[in-house]
Amino acid sequence: MDSHASASTSTSTPQTLQCSGKEVEGCGRNWLDLPPDVTASILLRLGAIEILNSAQLVCSTWHALCKEPSMWRSIDMHNLGALWALDYDIDKMCLHAVDRSSGGLIDINIEYFGTDVLLHQIVDRSRHLKRLRLVSCSEISGEGLSAVAAKAPLLEELEISYCSFPKETVEDVGRCCPLLKTFKLNCQGCRGVYSDSDEEALAIAENMPELRHLQIFGNQLTNNGLQAILDGCPHLESLDLRQCFNVNLDGSLGKLCAERIKDLRRPLDSTDDYPFDTEVPEPVGSPSSTFDAYLYLSDYNDDDRGYSDDDYILMYYDY
Repeated sequence: MDSHASASTSTSTPQTLQCSGKEVEGCGRNWLDLPPDVTASILLRLGAIEILNSAQLVCSTWHALCKEPSMWRSIDMHNLGALWALDYDIDKMCLHAVDRSSGGLIDINIEYFGTDVLLHQIVDRSRHLKRLRLVSCSEISGEGLSAVAAKAPLLEELEISYCSFPKETVEDVGRCCPLLKTFKLNCQGCRGVYSDSDEEALAIAENMPELRHLQIFGNQLTNNGLQAILDGCPHLESLDLRQCFNVNLDGSLGKLCAERIKDLRRPLDSTDDYPFDTEVPEPVGSPSSTFDAYLYLSDYNDDDRGYSDDDYILMYYDY
């Protein structure tokens, strides 16, 4: 054995983490010395799933802190989308997190799961909801989102990514949520990117006059749709048109955008800071296509998830 390694092994003393009188190897800090607000800030960075599955079980102090309604004003249900591999019911877990907010939920992020029923339950218990983010929620319908929008008049920010909703849903959201300031719509891969359509652009232009920030990534809108947005949304400060390949900003429209919009992202601008896959799929049915948007979005069902309704046991979270 190397002499230096041997000496290091014989003289090193493992540090410990102290919490409620318990010691855990690996850290010499007593985390109970931190102010509660600092501890809460650290725990919130874990996300709701990690808090409920792990962090709150560390010690009684953390458990008590994790039950405070203030910890659940913002709920991040980020996950990797492998629902069939989970050993708990993520829908029930999400609703449990919402209940912990005691009606104070303001911001929620839902990824790769969710149904119309769940969305209704969330909004029914969260009348002050201001921010909603839906990512690849294939079991939430356009009708469901429209109905929920009618119950969320205070909504200020909405992101819809990898979900396919009709233009009527966009119209309903705009009409029902007059305070909407930020709208992000990314349907890349959910429909043919090589066609052109101004349906969604017109729905935005005609129903979201108070928008300040618009991201319409990978959309099929044309210059006509963009002009309608500029006319209908006079307060726009930022506009993200990346991968909107039917838009041409070389002429007067591009000049108008540059004059009007403080933060303009053009169709060919870098996507390095974009959080999702930006690869443009081949048209479905083409000889080189390996992508079927419909199958991608509905590639699993409840029977394939590998859990029953009883798998999320609340006894772990209510003591």
